[in-house]
Amino acid sequence: MMMRKRARTSIDTAVVDVWKRELGQLSTRSFAHRLAASEDLVLRLDILRKLDKHRGCVNAISFNAAGDILVSGSDDRRVILWDWETGRVKLSFHSGHHNNVFQAKFMPYSDDRSIVTCAADGQVRHAQILECGKVDTKFLAKHHGRAHKLAVEPGSPHIFYTCGEDGMVQHIDLRIESATSLFTCKPVQNDSYLSSVHLNAIAIDPRNPNLFAIGGSDQFARLYDIRKYKWDGSSEFDRPVNFFCPPHLIDDEHVGITGLSFSDQSELLVSYSDEFIYLFTKDIGLGPEPTFSTQESDGSDSGDKISDNHSGSSLLNVDTNTEAAPQAYKGHRNCETVKGVNFFGPKCEYVVSGSDCGRIFIWKKKGGDLIRVMEADKHVVNCIESHPHATVLASSGIEHDIKIWTPKAIDKAILPTNIEKRRPRQRVWMHRMVSPEDLMLQLFSPQRRGRTSPESSGEHSDVGRDLLQLLLTFDANSDDDGSSDDAEDNTTATEDCYI
Repeated sequence: MMMRKRARTSIDTAVVDVWKRELGQLSTRSFAHRLAASEDLVLRLDILRKLDKHRGCVNAISFNAAGDILVSGSDDRRVILWDWETGRVKLSFHSGHHNNVFQAKFMPYSDDRSIVTCAADGQVRHAQILECGKVDTKFLAKHHGRAHKLAVEPGSPHIFYTCGEDGMVQHIDLRIESATSLFTCKPVQNDSYLSSVHLNAIAIDPRNPNLFAIGGSDQFARLYDIRKYKWDGSSEFDRPVNFFCPPHLIDDEHVGITGLSFSDQSELLVSYSDEFIYLFTKDIGLGPEPTFSTQESDGSDSGDKISDNHSGSSLLNVDTNTEAAPQAYKGHRNCETVKGVNFFGPKCEYVVSGSDCGRIFIWKKKGGDLIRVMEADKHVVNCIESHPHATVLASSGIEHDIKIWTPKAIDKAILPTNIEKRRPRQRVWMHRMVSPEDLMLQLFSPQRRGRTSPESSGEHSDVGRDLLQLLLTFDANSDDDGSSDDAEDNTTATEDCYI
């Protein structure tokens, strides 16, 4: 009798008040939303299938608006369109890039025939799928350094933005096939050792597409309003309308941002390297012009952090009221790679992220409780993408496949007890948050290491030789076809195939 009662309770939870829907007490739309957001379904997520056709790390995955096609980009420089429900490849083509593809997205209202990409070669390209099944790829713009992310304007088949390690943000209109350089992101502190912030992430607010946020190699997420840009070029468009940073990280130069995402309520999710994930509402920003004061830090740590602050450095003159602190999401590890972060659920009820330990972490957005940890890859999970309508996730990382997750498990999962014990098995230098040049500067800068000169320690020469040899080896192997990264060619792919 007791077992039968427990089974009935589990079923009732899974179907989310189906009896109310049948009696007309719950609308069809509300029922669908409550079902898709059910924690019971999240606890039953399991691997439906693996999509395994790429010959390199899969750095980019994205669903189309209908949710029936998944597009992916990889270190093998190819873009693949998948029928993820059957595991069938609908189309595979060479992107035209000369290095690892970092982002690939469908343009809205293009019948899924218009795809934009950016890559480690700094190029931004447009792929147009023709009626005959061929793909025409064109060069659109160039960043000096790797271009990690692009953001497509919701509802527009023409407009998107890109950002790169050169700190530049570009606005691209496919109707004229040209790019407008909006600005180069500068550090908040004038005495920074970097001339620009190396950008890793960009996201557009779905409720107000005029607003977009960027993040990179410093601790501040910046929000911009495109309406303040003067297209005649008469003014500089480099002043954010708001800054976001957790109070205890305001004076920490040793963290950076790897991922950004907006919720459908205009909340901004920010994933930090060597730190946690934070959720900001627009009322807890630092304002458009945070100012510096000469206040001395006492070295105390105001948050449960991974990195330590340095005492005696200048602080931003802002109110660090704990009541205005952002919600934190903890437990994952984000040190090795440029990881994205995302929302999950029809009304963004959950937060999802990959981890260096090869797992997927899922938290409740409200309260930050960790409810699910899923074993995904042997090494690192970088990308988690949510299906636009269903309780489905796609994940990818250092391995060459894509995993599709659906709530098909019979038993509900429980949290593992060794979350903090598992660590990454290897360092993956080519996917680090910073560029190799910046990494060298961080390791050997006297200011960063707290030394007066490089000669103050004998370890620099040995470490430097080893690291330099590693970077040179990677650089020699990163472009195995010998092609130039600066080529601005327009090509029609000849290896495209519908299967």
